[in-house]
Amino acid sequence: MFIRKFGSLIYMFSKIAKFFKEVRIELKKVTWPTRAETIRYTLLVIGVSAGVALFLGGLDYLFSFLLSEFII
Repeated sequence: MFIRKFGSLIYMFSKIAKFFKEVRIELKKVTWPTRAETIRYTLLVIGVSAGVALFLGGLDYLFSFLLSEFII
């Protein structure tokens, strides 16, 4: 019984080790963005997020104004 549990424990750790070896191999295949691309994409995401926030904030203000003036 002890040997069976020990064997399954070794099997589990070998599977984990194999997984991390495969992860390492796959990460070597990745084409990582350059620093300039990373900065450009980050600024793009921040800009789009700010634009959406302003748009939604404007709609919220408009609907709040309309509701307070005409309904409430």
